[in-house]
Amino acid sequence: MSGIYRGLVSYGDPEFSRYLRRAFLHASGRSPESLERPVIGIATSTSDFNPCHRQQPELVKSVARGIIAAGGLPMEFPTISLGESFLEPTAMVYRNLMAMDVEELVRAQPMDGVVLVGGCDKTVPAQLMGAFSAGRPAIQLVTGPMSTGRYQGERLGACTDCRRFWARYRAGEVPEEEIGRVERNLATTAGTCAVMGTASTMACLVEALGMALPDSAAAPAVHADRLRIGEATGAAAVSIATAGRTPDQIVTAASIRNALRVLLAIGGSTNALIHLTAMAGRLGLRVDPAELNELSETTPVLVELKPTGAHYMEDLHASGGLPAVLRELRDLLDLSVLTVTGETLGERLGDGPAWVDRDVVRPLSTPSRPKGGLVWLSGSLAPSGALIKRSAADPALFETTGRAVVFTSLEDLAARIDDPDLDVEPTDILVLQNAGPLGAGMPEAGYLPIPAKLARRGVRDMVRISDARMSGTAYGTIVLHVTPEAALGGPLALVRTGDRIRLSVAEARLDLLVPPDELETRRAALAPRRTPGLTGYRRLFRDHVLGADRGCDFDFCLPAGEPIAGP
Repeated sequence: MSGIYRGLVSYGDPEFSRYLRRAFLHASGRSPESLERPVIGIATSTSDFNPCHRQQPELVKSVARGIIAAGGLPMEFPTISLGESFLEPTAMVYRNLMAMDVEELVRAQPMDGVVLVGGCDKTVPAQLMGAFSAGRPAIQLVTGPMSTGRYQGERLGACTDCRRFWARYRAGEVPEEEIGRVERNLATTAGTCAVMGTASTMACLVEALGMALPDSAAAPAVHADRLRIGEATGAAAVSIATAGRTPDQIVTAASIRNALRVLLAIGGSTNALIHLTAMAGRLGLRVDPAELNELSETTPVLVELKPTGAHYMEDLHASGGLPAVLRELRDLLDLSVLTVTGETLGERLGDGPAWVDRDVVRPLSTPSRPKGGLVWLSGSLAPSGALIKRSAADPALFETTGRAVVFTSLEDLAARIDDPDLDVEPTDILVLQNAGPLGAGMPEAGYLPIPAKLARRGVRDMVRISDARMSGTAYGTIVLHVTPEAALGGPLALVRTGDRIRLSVAEARLDLLVPPDELETRRAALAPRRTPGLTGYRRLFRDHVLGADRGCDFDFCLPAGEPIAGP
């Protein structure tokens, strides 16, 4: 069965089930003829708590136009929405809930294919995780980035400039009355963050994976191109559904490898590795840390938007979009992989445009940086790994051995980081514990603020280590996703102020320089982890979430059989 007759509710009489379904659909005013068309669901994620998505109703209309023009029947349906800065303790906790929502609604409702409409950081991976598990033909449509604002002659965009001005405010360089004026000029349109943060990175990776239309990642949310992309996506969804082209035909080990190349070449967000790992895991695929480092050594950075450069996503769109990047990387990519439209990546790229803004998209022969933006670390402090974004870090700190200054929780960090009596020097290493998935829901707290006493002395960067995440809009020499996390008794839980820690980006290592017998003594003294009396979804999260090296997905969401080893 297909169309509106797919997955009929069982009343013991199949013809009655068809009759009843048609009867209720007639109430919507659709013509009887339209009910015989292929049904294309449109998963929407509009919410007043998600300003990034406020233009989504208009975008959904464009999708519906494309579906109708191609002979399909559009059926819009809502899912939960994840507004990044509006969810406590963090949107990361609810990514898997949204994935479950999408999976079950796509599977349960009668649709031949689905268009996934979203943009904010956790939304896109959640939608794709759900769609991958549901196994129905699907295509992603991102909402697009914000356009930049202006303040006193300077172009601003959320959220790198948010952090930059806040750091200056903390250092006493921006007065109280001015920070409020800046605040009103940072996010001035609908859309996701205007920089190469997590939302923009995921948009690029989805296009690189072949799960979205070409040149669809970077068009601003308020640009007419975004509506044209929406209409084209709707039309494509009908042909994809008719062909029965499911995500597992598109997302393969080779396309995951291509996506990693793109992640490295665009200096993308560290969060993307967690999401890509979770997405791949839904299809029984894995991301190999060793392969990531091998690719990072051979993939130069070609695009440096903020937070590492001076440009924004709207500049990338005007410079040829992601296709311009893919064409520069073509000799490093597997061009035989299939894309959602049925073309191979090589066929999709073709010869390419005659003009690309080389200030924004550098040629492979003269890259912005010779090596990729991310490095997976291992060592005695991170037996299952950790991550550093070297393209956003200070090379002077890449080889550092320093004294640990430890904060045992987010509350401890907030209480002491600006204490004028805090015993800390610029050469120290700030360590935050208990901020991983179980410890605190893994918030974007890895961007530990520079202690106020040091910020006022002009210190702008230090080595910072945690089991938390970091916003893709942030900048600094920050080690993240330390696994196993402190709440599980990983070595991070054993660090004490005064310990020596060694970071070596060249060797891809992170080590705690404390004798093993001392660590065993500390481990024996660890207090048992207390778990509050949680109910509902939060209890499900506590009982089933995997570590960062496994994408923070739920163990029961992986394909049936043995759990997949590694991230």
